[in-house]
Amino acid sequence: MSGAVTSIPVKAVVFDVGGVLVDWDPRHLYRPYFDGDEALMEHFLETVCTPAWNVEQDRGRPWDEAVALLTAEFPECRELIRAFRERWEDMVPDTIPGIPDIVWELKERGTPLFLLTNCAADTFELMRTRFDVFSAFDGAVVSATEGLLKPDPALFHRLLDRFALDPATTLFIDDVAANVEGADALGMRTHHFTGAAGLRGALERQGML
Repeated sequence: MSGAVTSIPVKAVVFDVGGVLVDWDPRHLYRPYFDGDEALMEHFLETVCTPAWNVEQDRGRPWDEAVALLTAEFPECRELIRAFRERWEDMVPDTIPGIPDIVWELKERGTPLFLLTNCAADTFELMRTRFDVFSAFDGAVVSATEGLLKPDPALFHRLLDRFALDPATTLFIDDVAANVEGADALGMRTHHFTGAAGLRGALERQGML
């Protein structure tokens, strides 16, 4: 959708959460621990608290189990590993600039809004209660609750079936290319998110804002 305009109207919009709605990044938490040593911090995130480890919590693995497994493997990093869970909210300092305005403008126009996120169930609830913009959405599908991860087609089908959405008239917004491609393969309208300005422009070209 980023560059194309079509006469088929969009009737519902689905947002990803981390990287689209909120600024989730473990670097926000860990920079103080590493005293600004970016290389050492990146090494830790590539070898200890890795995306592959974290995604299992998104799939539904309990945090206590996840922390215990990793601390057994890296006992010297016990404090840093526990911080990932205990100070998780420090990874999310705020919403993405400009996105709440877009969400509320869509809401005011009567556009049905939904969330589809790879996220642990409890951390999703933390964000939902912390940021007012979450109240604009009519429903959410959270990976950990479903035991499925984007871009698995089954998770997209859960969303479409649960909320009776037509893929041809549903716009899906995500910052991860593989997730956008997965939605596109199911016939959904898509926007690969790189910032609020680009999304606003795409929505304006479609006459949605």
